[in-house]
Amino acid sequence: MTTDTSLTPQASGPRRSTMPREVARRRRVGGGSGGGAGGRGWHPMLGAGLLPRVLSVLALILMAGVWLVPLAWGVNTSFKSEVDASAAGGDWIPAGGLTLAAYREIFAQGNLPVWALNSLLIGVAVTVLTVVVSAMAAYALSRGLFRGRRALLAVTVASIMVPPQILIVPLFRQMLVMNLVDTYAAVILPQVVAPVMVFILKKFFDAVPRELEEAARIDGAGSVRILVSVILPLSRPILAAVSIFVFITTWNNFLWPFIITSDPTLMTLPVGLSSVKDSYGLQNAQASAASVLAAVPLLVVFMLFQRQIVKSVATTGLGGQ
Repeated sequence: MTTDTSLTPQASGPRRSTMPREVARRRRVGGGSGGGAGGRGWHPMLGAGLLPRVLSVLALILMAGVWLVPLAWGVNTSFKSEVDASAAGGDWIPAGGLTLAAYREIFAQGNLPVWALNSLLIGVAVTVLTVVVSAMAAYALSRGLFRGRRALLAVTVASIMVPPQILIVPLFRQMLVMNLVDTYAAVILPQVVAPVMVFILKKFFDAVPRELEEAARIDGAGSVRILVSVILPLSRPILAAVSIFVFITTWNNFLWPFIITSDPTLMTLPVGLSSVKDSYGLQNAQASAASVLAAVPLLVVFMLFQRQIVKSVATTGLGGQ
């Protein structure tokens, strides 16, 4: 009786691995169990030794300390009395102990809530208007076909390099002619123009596939409908990053609100904090307490949008991805 060997598995020779070459290469480079550069402790930038890792950790601790010590000093000063805060030596825990007198005095004055509300309203208004205006301008520069588009893009990029302090006098005269000095509009409108945000959004819009836009046009959508229904929903990560950066910048802006407003009821937090003085000069404890209270909203924003902020730092329009 003969046996049909065509249906039997071949026993001779080793079986060929079906593992993709890319997976095998990654295992050899990053996750292999061997020693040397392909071992478990290997890092593409720090190498395989222990000393580079220790030095890098020490450098990070040093840089973190340089940033955290002044912050901790300001928080500690806010819990001191004015006498202890102005005393020489600067003990972390003064002889009189820590107190909440500076915070009570700030809230008793009744100005801080007004300044915080002004900063919130102005920050939200500037953020919304900046995102809307920048998105429309970026879409026109990215998808529009009109004469002078390249020149307009060059002017937009060049305006990024113009220091904002140069525009203070022309903007102030413009607000003066329009009779907008000491108004919310005077604080908000000049901050809406943000060429860097236009450029960032334009680079991101360039990476959106044009096939989606062409399909929407076949369905009868116009430019506005395409921007609202196609481009913007695909650009939520960069829109979130732009919104966060604009809000933080507006919240911390001091120079323009300081120049354009003189009414205490229109002051923002940075401008109001600069007025925490009395006849004896700067009140260190109250200024530190007010600064801590002013930083709390930004800390909350950072905690809520930490992932978007960290991601946006690495992807802020450099590759449009």
